Amino acid sequence: MEQRAPEHEDWTRRPLRATLLTLVAAGSAGALLWTALTGVEEPAVALVFCLFVAGGELARITLPGDREVAPVATAGAISYAFVVSLGQGPLEHSAAQVVAVAAIGVLMGELPHVAVGRAPRPEDAARRLLTVMLLASAFRPMAEELSLSGLSVTATLLMLALVSAAWLVDACLAALLRAERLRTRLWVTVRDEVRAQSAVGGVIGAGAVLIALACSVSGLVGLLVFSAPLLVSHVAFRRYAEIRRTYLETVRALSRVTEVGGYVESGHSRRVSRISHAMACEMGFSEADLLSLEYAALMHDIGQLSLSEPIAGGATVLASPLEQRRIAELGSGIIRQTGVLDTVAETVRRQCEPVSGDGRAGDPPVASRIIKVANAFDDLVGAGGGAERRAAVVERLRMDAGTEYDPEVVDALARVLTRP
Repeated sequence: MEQRAPEHEDWTRRPLRATLLTLVAAGSAGALLWTALTGVEEPAVALVFCLFVAGGELARITLPGDREVAPVATAGAISYAFVVSLGQGPLEHSAAQVVAVAAIGVLMGELPHVAVGRAPRPEDAARRLLTVMLLASAFRPMAEELSLSGLSVTATLLMLALVSAAWLVDACLAALLRAERLRTRLWVTVRDEVRAQSAVGGVIGAGAVLIALACSVSGLVGLLVFSAPLLVSHVAFRRYAEIRRTYLETVRALSRVTEVGGYVESGHSRRVSRISHAMACEMGFSEADLLSLEYAALMHDIGQLSLSEPIAGGATVLASPLEQRRIAELGSGIIRQTGVLDTVAETVRRQCEPVSGDGRAGDPPVASRIIKVANAFDDLVGAGGGAERRAAVVERLRMDAGTEYDPEVVDALARVLTRP
């Protein structure tokens, strides 16, 4: 579960993000100024592509992992960079004009979102514009030097090579930004981003090249006709994102049942989830493992629903080992009934075991050890514990590290708590 930091923290503690936004803003402003001074080539065509980008930006999607994408807008802007002819006539707009049209389109598409309080993720919008800048700056001069016009094998291969390179650059930049935001290991985020963005990147790149080639043959009709595959993919991505979001919200709602019933303190499950997520990032968990850990952390106390009387304060860390095991087993049984969360159920079942296991099935999973430390920490600190209280609890956990708690996990907790 990713938490967005306040904007002032982003600027002061995320220098890569600040640099990206500054460079893209300066590049867009420079492109707009240059285009205004030199004039717009084929204004009607520029307007059509600008409106196309704006419509795609208006329909942007937030995919799992808090990734904001606009496949239609990005493909439209890239295709405008790649179009060298429209029907039988050449199209000789500059790279600066491409960037200016894309920037205006993005701004137009985002204004309605901002008006209703759905501000974009600035770094994701900046990455989309940076991709267009790089492709336009690379392709337009080459197209002029090679005298590319209309359909040709050379133009097609060049477009495919450039979109592939741009996708790789964007995935690496997204990984750097994600590592900076989550404070996790870069190689983990690179792997996650390449895997997560492969489908979207393929659709955007193929769609952009297809539209550019179609416009070379049939004019602007090609933009309308060959955007259909993009729209179908867009709907599929949106549906997938909605399903994942609904699933997560269902788990979050289920986790609150123990709070509503008075079995645990209000906010306990969410705090354990946040602490677990931060420690897992520190330890280099992949995105898929982070999601599984979030589910388990949110539902780690659901077994308390089977108790005849709630534990005082809901603090399972103060219960007997036998009672802790019983709660974990009951919670695991409830989760297994869903039929789709077996890994989560196993994580919940083994959360009460000491670091070396209970002698029956080897060492417990790292996710179980993380939840055990996070749960104990929140049980002992609560919602209003100050810095001194948190430090004292960490030292208490260190005393049992190696026997009850995993020393590596306790160290990760200490590092997380010392962050500004």
